[in-house]
Amino acid sequence: MSKTKTLFFCRNCGAQSLKWIGKCPSCGEWNTYDEEIVERDKDQKWNRQTERKQSKPILIKEIKYDQDSRIDTNNIELNRVLGGGMVPGSLVLVGGEPGIGKSTLLLQIALQIKNCKVLYVSGEESEQQIKMRAERVGLGNDECYILTETSTQQIFQHIAEIIPDLLIIDSIQTLQTNIIDSSAGSISQIKECAAEMQRYAKLTGTPVFLIGHITKDGNLAGPKLLEHMVDTVLQFEGDRNYGYRILRSVKNRFGSTSELGIYEMQGSGLREVSNPSEILLSQRDENLSGTAIAATIEGLRPMLIETQSLVSSAAYGTPQRSSTGFETKRLGMLLAVLEKRHGFRLGIKDVFLNIAGGIRVDDPAIDLAVISSVLSSNEDIAISPKDCFAAEVGLSGEIRPVNRVEQRIAEADKLGFERIFISKYNLKGIDLSKYNIEIVAVTNVEQVFSKLFG
Repeated sequence: MSKTKTLFFCRNCGAQSLKWIGKCPSCGEWNTYDEEIVERDKDQKWNRQTERKQSKPILIKEIKYDQDSRIDTNNIELNRVLGGGMVPGSLVLVGGEPGIGKSTLLLQIALQIKNCKVLYVSGEESEQQIKMRAERVGLGNDECYILTETSTQQIFQHIAEIIPDLLIIDSIQTLQTNIIDSSAGSISQIKECAAEMQRYAKLTGTPVFLIGHITKDGNLAGPKLLEHMVDTVLQFEGDRNYGYRILRSVKNRFGSTSELGIYEMQGSGLREVSNPSEILLSQRDENLSGTAIAATIEGLRPMLIETQSLVSSAAYGTPQRSSTGFETKRLGMLLAVLEKRHGFRLGIKDVFLNIAGGIRVDDPAIDLAVISSVLSSNEDIAISPKDCFAAEVGLSGEIRPVNRVEQRIAEADKLGFERIFISKYNLKGIDLSKYNIEIVAVTNVEQVFSKLFG
């Protein structure tokens, strides 16, 4: 009788050790090692009908590939985030909080995609539950197969029978392989199951989507190695108080990581939002102080977002600095610029900042909108709802140019804004005659203040 073999695995990075240790030498975290039973059976292997081809060195100039080989998912937002569609043989990991809509999104993809045989493997729901959701989002694909199974050996047997064009696993934490003698969801099981899916995707050229759970810290559950194994990591996020969801690319070997897709959760499923400005600009009847519109760009998509500020006298000894959707440290830096360079007494006041719509923005081009909204709230003077801003603010108070300013101007012009404030140094090479919007070029914060508040 063979002896049971146990190893200790780090929950954070997946490193293994023969004995328990307090501090992980790989990632430096404390008390993250768990004991797991590991017994590899050399006779149990995944056998594919066709033999694996032998690899050999080849000159890079002799390698041929089809530039139009991407698969259209029939979902514009997902295509944008993936970089133009699914790449054959790619392994995509979709993570997000429980109940955010990961299963709904991928089930919609399975039902919407055309001329594609899909196998949807679920280890968390029954066929009846999936059918109820499918009827709610709308049936469309007659070649969508549903399989409720957690054993990878059984899954590959069904794959050999169906030979799908797309494989969806919901979720990777529920799968279990007989090669590893440990419970489903353990680090060794997740790593081995993901490795089997990776081998299948690369050998057959079939795109595979994996749904992954996240921990309470917001990180993907399982070893960090899981994120390195896959080709693309997509983060599905959103505020439960809003009906909007954002699909953000964290890692993408076949496209940009700055793209994002926006959806609206409805009773009939997830609706694609083609014009993000409709959800990021709040509708209001009266003009209030502390609000400014910024022209930002996420990936290739220009959009207008609303920044809201509230400046009030500090009720307690230490003034508060709070921001939602914007980096708090950068807000503190902009407030220091206003106080040091331009004499605004904000050090004794509470400052609260919010990006409307529940979106998080890292574009430095919204600096001018943030400063304008703070000054508007401090002076209690409203900014015209037809004004928008697109510029970065430097530490000396100068207005710095931003990239792709023409796309920002065109988007503001299309949405009916009358003025846009940009840096004077962005005017070079811009044909002002083709825009109906008035372009206000400024060089420092004093000019912005005088033009807005007189």
